[in-house]
Amino acid sequence: MKITKFKEDITSEIANSFKNSIAIDTEATGLQIPERDKLSLIQICDEKGNVYIIQPNKKNFKAPNLVSVLENEKILKIGHFLRFDKNALEYFLKCKVKNIFDTKIASKIVRTYTDSHGLKNLVQEFCNKTIDKRQGSSDWNKEIDELTDKQLEYAANDVIYLHKIKIELEKMLIREKRTDIFNECLSFLDTRVTLDQSGFKFDIFEH
Repeated sequence: MKITKFKEDITSEIANSFKNSIAIDTEATGLQIPERDKLSLIQICDEKGNVYIIQPNKKNFKAPNLVSVLENEKILKIGHFLRFDKNALEYFLKCKVKNIFDTKIASKIVRTYTDSHGLKNLVQEFCNKTIDKRQGSSDWNKEIDELTDKQLEYAANDVIYLHKIKIELEKMLIREKRTDIFNECLSFLDTRVTLDQSGFKFDIFEH
């Protein structure tokens, strides 16, 4: 696995190298975004398995090259639980993440034979790999050069398997004829993120 670290932004050359799809994930100082916690890292994996880990500018979060990729409708952004990542990226980078595939939503719609929809479960089932999640509770806001190899590997593991998982889940969605309802859920995700940012983090459809 090749990991390349960047401070503030990826280069324009790398941004222009993405053609069809990227896998994406984020790390933050906590789970309460944006009211308390901040975006700390953005991880990207291209179709060739190259991983880029970006630490945004902690003062202004300006990353024009990265934003150009996130807003490019021709590039599919694959993520797991994009409700969190989309929220963090859009709030801090002041952008709109377009053209997405959420593996957690797809899993819940099509893997009805289980209640286990975490990334670790999907990696085990579709990639026959076991990933170590122990580094998840880390101080991701320290300088990127201070992060350990184990921490960087953990961050990279959140994206390197997503292309394969997406392909397998897509096959299942087509087979079970649930692609339309999946796409409708993705369309609603914009509204769900707006609700989160407005303080409505509970399920508004509950009785």
